[in-house]
Amino acid sequence: MGRILLVGRLAVRDLRRRRAEAALLLLAIMAATTTLTLGLVLRDAAGDPYQSTRAATGGPDVVASTARAAGLPGVTAPAKPAGLAGVAELEELAGAPGVVDHSGPYPVTAAELQASGRTSDVQAVGRDAAPASVDQPELLQGGWVVDGGVVLEAAFARALDVRVGDPVTLDGRSFEVVGVAVTAAMPPYPKASCVFPCMNGAVPDGEPPAGLLRNPGLVWLTQADVRNLAPDPDSLAYVMNLKLADPAGARAFVDANGEDGGAPPMRTWNDILEDATELAGDSQILLLIGAWLLGLLAVASLSVLVGGRMADQTRRVGLLKAVGGTPSLVAAVLLAEYVLVAVVAAAAGLAAGSLTAPLLTESGAGLVGSAGTPSITASTAGSVTAVALAVAALATIVPAVRAARSSTVDALGDSARPPRRVGWLIAISARLPVPLLLALRVAARRPRRAVLAVASIAVTVSGVHVLLVLNAFLADQPLAGGYDDAQVEVLRRALLVVTIMLLSLAAVNAVVITWAAVLDNRHSSALARALGATPREVSTALAAAQVLPALAGAVLGVFPGGYALFAAINAATGGDGDRATLPAPWQLLALVLATVLVVAALTAVPARLGARRPVTETLQAGLA
Repeated sequence: MGRILLVGRLAVRDLRRRRAEAALLLLAIMAATTTLTLGLVLRDAAGDPYQSTRAATGGPDVVASTARAAGLPGVTAPAKPAGLAGVAELEELAGAPGVVDHSGPYPVTAAELQASGRTSDVQAVGRDAAPASVDQPELLQGGWVVDGGVVLEAAFARALDVRVGDPVTLDGRSFEVVGVAVTAAMPPYPKASCVFPCMNGAVPDGEPPAGLLRNPGLVWLTQADVRNLAPDPDSLAYVMNLKLADPAGARAFVDANGEDGGAPPMRTWNDILEDATELAGDSQILLLIGAWLLGLLAVASLSVLVGGRMADQTRRVGLLKAVGGTPSLVAAVLLAEYVLVAVVAAAAGLAAGSLTAPLLTESGAGLVGSAGTPSITASTAGSVTAVALAVAALATIVPAVRAARSSTVDALGDSARPPRRVGWLIAISARLPVPLLLALRVAARRPRRAVLAVASIAVTVSGVHVLLVLNAFLADQPLAGGYDDAQVEVLRRALLVVTIMLLSLAAVNAVVITWAAVLDNRHSSALARALGATPREVSTALAAAQVLPALAGAVLGVFPGGYALFAAINAATGGDGDRATLPAPWQLLALVLATVLVVAALTAVPARLGARRPVTETLQAGLA
């Protein structure tokens, strides 16, 4: 206990002495843990609203349907017999082994709905006024179906901005909206299952083929109204909702009663869940991509901060070893403060992520419940904390072990390391202007830090490149993947969160790297000024030492970094990269130039501050 207490007290004291650096460490790790928490929370919470809807509506385990033959290319509903033959098939399926309850068959017809000056295809389901034991839609507003009244699925009503009491027309016949409801038998609009041949998402040629519904909504009418809307009885399709003794065996039931041999097409509740929560899943993918990018930036930022702090703590390491501290104790003291910061950052990231989740999901529009107020599960908390600790350990373990294994006498002496002389570099830099000469030598003195700066900028630019591609994809195709405008806005918010955190942490990295260079080059900068360099030339050199790696990193981030990252994301998610609009060459050139200019602006302030320190004070401190 005494050893643990000693390590903890020394770590806390060191953090209190360097509060600004501790705050930067906290922000760097917190950015990654917050984004990771958002991704994991959306994953864990995606199914909760649907499960709530299933419980509230007596959701079916399997939905079977028939569809009239169409023979159209690209249909999502197989062509099946309709009319009385289709009803007979469904009734036979209702008696299959494992089925304990059912509702229907209910007639379904396709129609065109007009409301508030907007037109949309719909699938109208005929229902009884009496409640059903399986799939009784839960009313959010108004009442259930009556003759001359229509009930709209909630997400569809929101997309059309239609409320209870509003008039609508179906194929030219007037109806009044009497209710708004949710169901677990179909995904919310615009992902509704297709009973009739339909196409969800953008139509490539702008207009769907004749007879093919486009992004149909779901409405409920009385059975009499549905039959009156149908051109003839044979044009009706039918749906039936099945309740199984074993809901977990829904897929096995479908396989056992497969569509071969003329059986009706069926969808399990698992399939419906996947479609109903696809928005949260896509948001999760965006956020997890951002979390990995931020994690890499956090490692780069921590590595620079840790490297600078280890250099400052050389004498402290010698003192610890001189009073009897073993190398393992010294390493534990150096690691403990970063572990403490990582734990605090993980807790802050978990809190921020859970509070931000409501901004990144709209599942409550078509389902009961909300994914915006989820609880943090033990697995999520454990995963986020493990990532935070891994980031801290990855950045600190090597310099901590190296410091612990150093000689006690050398550590107490804390003598400056002579710079490495590179003949060809000296020959080249001697002919350059003074600011560029000093900048090249500053970068050459810390090659590993220059590599970290290049990697940091490359990761940032690669992430921005992918974000530009995704943003253009959402802008060019408002119904990309079958999303409506409100859902596209949710994905845009996810992109915005990742973009802000990515750019913020990259800016912090640029400032941290510059300030570390200022501290490392105090003595050499003072000597340069003593030999005739002006403060402007010195500050310009320190800023230019960061601009050169930024230029290299920006070029690598555009190509091959951005293209490679986009290809990796497509491979991991099964996306269709051919549908994406890649940035134009001028946009990529503008991204490189903007990166260089922003890095130059961010590094100018710390470089200017470092160059304003009096020469005599710096040289006397070095002699002391």
